[in-house]
Amino acid sequence: MGRKRNTDSLYGLAVAFFWGLTFLSIKVAVTELKPMTLALLRFVIASALLPLIALVTHTSLALKKKDIPLLALSGFVGVTLYFFFENNGIMRLSATESSIIVGTIPLLTLMIEMILSHRKPKPIVTIGIVLSFLGVILMVVKSAAAKSSPLGYLYMIGAAVSWSAYSFLTKPLSARYPQLSITFWQIFFGMLGCIPFALTEGQSFAALSPKVIFNLLYLGIFGSALGYWFYVIMLDRMGATQSSVFINLIPVVSVIASFIVLGERLAPLQLFGGVVAIAGVYMATTTRRKGS
Repeated sequence: MGRKRNTDSLYGLAVAFFWGLTFLSIKVAVTELKPMTLALLRFVIASALLPLIALVTHTSLALKKKDIPLLALSGFVGVTLYFFFENNGIMRLSATESSIIVGTIPLLTLMIEMILSHRKPKPIVTIGIVLSFLGVILMVVKSAAAKSSPLGYLYMIGAAVSWSAYSFLTKPLSARYPQLSITFWQIFFGMLGCIPFALTEGQSFAALSPKVIFNLLYLGIFGSALGYWFYVIMLDRMGATQSSVFINLIPVVSVIASFIVLGERLAPLQLFGGVVAIAGVYMATTTRRKGS
């Protein structure tokens, strides 16, 4: 039993590592690739790899016609819109700032769920929500004072809202199809949604550097295909509540890696705000797991 739990934790740590590093890869890739061209290429790679994973794992990708509209809508919201906001946001902010804002997604999802279910949160959950948003406000205020791009924060907030909406749109599908099948079709439809945006960007591929190509491959293979696959395994074995512990590690991985690899430095007030934001998310979502 202990060995199984350790194996499950390894999947969770792999997801946190893969997705934490995507913020660095996007930051590097958008120096030469336009935001939606990057998204399109990333998911072309993932769409090619996921059927191979399905073949290896004997997972059916068959779907019913009646579910195509919901799969297409959830793919557009969770892939096309999410990465429209995220890629544009990361282009204007540091990878560190971006990951912390996205790290509030579990909290935003929790708030929407409480509103829809008319459930009153426990005091500690309320404190966690207030702390998290206070931390984000501290980061934004300091960023604006340093003449960074407030628009970047708006894009990242749009990404957080898109992912939360995607989570609710996906719920009805979970009982009908294997998670890997849902992931493939959402990525496929989301990839199609990226095409009109990418066509308007007029991307030139003549001078792409090896560094950008490497990061694009990382995003397609590890950030998308393997990352989503490991996330599905983690969900199946651990459930959504325990899995969220590892999702909360993503901004931590990104902050540390950005410091080491990109040399990014947060101002003291931004660093304090980031710690407060992450602590608030952890406080609210951990309390919920224990039965809020």
